[in-house]
Amino acid sequence: MAALESAGEEVRAVSRRGPFAGDLSDAASVRPAFEGASAVFLLLPPGFRGPLEPVLDAAGGARVVLLSSQGVGTGRHPSFFEDAVRASGLQWTILRPGGFASNALQWAESVRTSRTLAAPFGDVALPLIDPADIAAVAAAALVDSSHAGLTYELTGPTLISPRDQAAAIGEAVGEPVRFVSQTRSEAFSSFVSFMPPEVAEATLDILGSPTPAEQRVSPDVSRVLGRPPHPFADWAARFAGAFK
Repeated sequence: MAALESAGEEVRAVSRRGPFAGDLSDAASVRPAFEGASAVFLLLPPGFRGPLEPVLDAAGGARVVLLSSQGVGTGRHPSFFEDAVRASGLQWTILRPGGFASNALQWAESVRTSRTLAAPFGDVALPLIDPADIAAVAAAALVDSSHAGLTYELTGPTLISPRDQAAAIGEAVGEPVRFVSQTRSEAFSSFVSFMPPEVAEATLDILGSPTPAEQRVSPDVSRVLGRPPHPFADWAARFAGAFK
């Protein structure tokens, strides 16, 4: 949003509560916010099950930028939202980010209180993406129609394991953070406190046994932004306050 506003764009942030109130489950409620928009960014809430077609119809002739997931491309996640966007007749851009660097905030309390970080599969590495880079690519796609019809896979610049994340967070807070290995069942018990069981299982599959495609570092952030994506250490430094 900040990138769009700094570029001089008028931005309407739609949420269930706010100046532009709307709920994607009720397409009529978002139609007023979509009126006159040249482009729409769709960030679907975790509980949203569709259908998406009424929302796309409410978008009128606006270009659509959909935040999807890397899992669609690798077959881990269903493709029906992407399918709906492609079949809508609208111009579209699809973003498929991998794991978010910000998922590390799940460890903030344990790092603050005991300087420990517990996770499964401590040495399995993935190319985590800084959400700021996702936002920058989304902003570029929203203002520039040359991105229409393209699907971007968004990753960080290097692979990083949970053990190395602990080290990076320790560097950011100025004190060592001890990595504690979890079993898969221990991690599952933790995950189901904030995600559905089937999502927890799929997430653990990715964390423990990623495919070559899930460990691939994509060039798409660099192609769109003209710079490399931020490494995890940069994200940790920016959010060090959450872990102190």
